[in-house]
Amino acid sequence: MLYLILVIVIAALIVGPSYWVKHTLEKYSHPDDRYPGTGAELARILLDWANLQTVTVEVSEQGDHYDPIAKAVRLTTDKFNGKSLTAITVAAHEVGHAIQDRDGYLPLKLRTRLVQIAAPVEKLGAAILMIAPVITVATRAPVAGALFVAGGLLTLGTAAVIHMFTLPMELHASFSRALPMLEQGKYLIPGDEPHARRILRAAAWTYVAASLMTLLNIGRWWAILRR
Repeated sequence: MLYLILVIVIAALIVGPSYWVKHTLEKYSHPDDRYPGTGAELARILLDWANLQTVTVEVSEQGDHYDPIAKAVRLTTDKFNGKSLTAITVAAHEVGHAIQDRDGYLPLKLRTRLVQIAAPVEKLGAAILMIAPVITVATRAPVAGALFVAGGLLTLGTAAVIHMFTLPMELHASFSRALPMLEQGKYLIPGDEPHARRILRAAAWTYVAASLMTLLNIGRWWAILRR
């Protein structure tokens, strides 16, 4: 019974943030014509106001994000073309990252570098886990296979750890950059500010929630390899 309770608690801690982020963003995605301009249009206005004319605004199929290498604010189709509170608030959040980049914000620089390192390392981790059983059979040494499994799980979790440590940077983009722009520019409809704050908080937690879900993937690998 205690074990079952522990499993439920761990599952709630992992899945809960992801559900909350998704629910919050979807909740304020309707009505989808609440504002006169789209998320992409507001992003362009805010970038120009911040003297970031060279930063582009693009449609993305890989989630809303700012690419500090390509100097591009990327929004999913519903945010790019949408006129909901979620669309304009998330757009402002991503512009907040562009301003961090402009200002040489150290945590963003560090995260950018770490992500560049983590991406190939994470792929390597998956590859190591896939060949671990082969190594065990080929060498007839369970210890060798166990070492490969341990190394694979550690490398697979590298990106998750990096993203979980970026929450302060995300909160800074939301509440020290995006919210002041929305308030000073009077872009929010009266009464929407408390809801925009919830969206900005959810936007800041997006990477953390995704990282926690990655832990489930690591658990899945562990369950497969134990068979």
